Amino acid sequence: MKFPLKRDGIFLGLSSFQALAMFRRGIFYTFLAVYLRSSLGLSVTETTLFETVPMALNVLFQTLVWGRLTDRLQKRRTLIVIGELMASVGHVAMWYFHSIAPTPRAAGYVIITGLTVIEAFWSMSNIGWSAFISDVYTTEERNAVQGRFQSIGGVGRIVGAMTAGLLYDGIGRAIPGWGYSAGGIFFVSAVVMAASVVPILFLPEGGIAFRPGSADGDPADAELKVAARDGARAGGKAPGGSLAVFATFLVAMFLMNSGINTLGAFRGQYLDLAEGFAAPARTISLVVNVESAALIVIGFFVGSLGRRLGIARLLVAGALAGIVSMTLHAVAPSLGLVYLGAVFKGVSDGCIAASSYAFASTLIPPEKRGRYFAFYNSTFFLSWGVTATFLTGPLIDALIRAGEGAVLAYRVGLASGAALMAAGLAILVALLAFSRRARAAGTD
Repeated sequence: MKFPLKRDGIFLGLSSFQALAMFRRGIFYTFLAVYLRSSLGLSVTETTLFETVPMALNVLFQTLVWGRLTDRLQKRRTLIVIGELMASVGHVAMWYFHSIAPTPRAAGYVIITGLTVIEAFWSMSNIGWSAFISDVYTTEERNAVQGRFQSIGGVGRIVGAMTAGLLYDGIGRAIPGWGYSAGGIFFVSAVVMAASVVPILFLPEGGIAFRPGSADGDPADAELKVAARDGARAGGKAPGGSLAVFATFLVAMFLMNSGINTLGAFRGQYLDLAEGFAAPARTISLVVNVESAALIVIGFFVGSLGRRLGIARLLVAGALAGIVSMTLHAVAPSLGLVYLGAVFKGVSDGCIAASSYAFASTLIPPEKRGRYFAFYNSTFFLSWGVTATFLTGPLIDALIRAGEGAVLAYRVGLASGAALMAAGLAILVALLAFSRRARAAGTD
């Protein structure tokens, strides 16, 4: 797809930021759950707290503070820059306090606490990014743009996961977890976060008044005016549907994201089990990179698939791919099916991330993008830990305590993730069917 010249420059800046951001996620989070479990001795449920507690603060600050602030000030770039720089400093401080903790378990809780503080301010970047994309691109463009961002981010994640696999055990010359205990993973993450700010500094501030290429009749200008007018006529409701529709959509997305992100929470531990696959660090990073490679490929086709199938059907297809991925991981007798499951996971992530964002953007009035996208983002950020802490983690711990064996316990936990995805998909399909009937009856 082609963009006006000014937005080509914006896309370059945003894609550079995305590549660096996903590199940072790949290097820091690929082995964090394994480190907390195997090196610091936390229980399965305790390892999920590094996702649950920090993400809860992330969501609270997005919805109650930063979302409202960006709507009032219409500042996007500023929030991204401040959020990333504070997170960079925070990672260095987190390593230092974790390194002087009196016991391994205390060190684990220092990391959980540090991430909690960091996420409160990191969420500035999250909400600024989401709102900025809708400021720049029209409804028709957002699905394809998000797909391309996913592909570019996938490249960054591959490099990050490969680097993590090398640093985790010092290229096989140190003990597992060395990359965290010695600080290398923390330091590289901090440097990359600081570097990711550089391309953002060359972007415009953004906001609802921003008109990229409007002198040339850019369609984004007309779209903003029409959407704002329709939002005002609807009494503040989203121009594409009611608040009830938006809320139901968020419930479906929370369940689907919770299901697929079960892999992010437990796959590393599952593959690391001595009585199971006993996979070394580089094998675990390779599984992650197979997933990222699939994400890169599907990202380039998401735009055309969205136009051909429709955004809603693409979202359903992504959910189905996620259910297949979870099932393959849960029943895999060998690493062969794990790699195949990783392919389906990458396809699922690419389809869901792009199509759900495009779907949500049609339901959000431009003047409330900060607050509404904060609610939308919460379905993703909370999904990383809430169900893992209160459902899957306790389920795995209970089965291990009951003597069922760690491998079976993790398989059951992954199967519970597939069930969550299926529940979310059922709600989404019911919502789409209801909307179709409403349109046919002329009431929507």
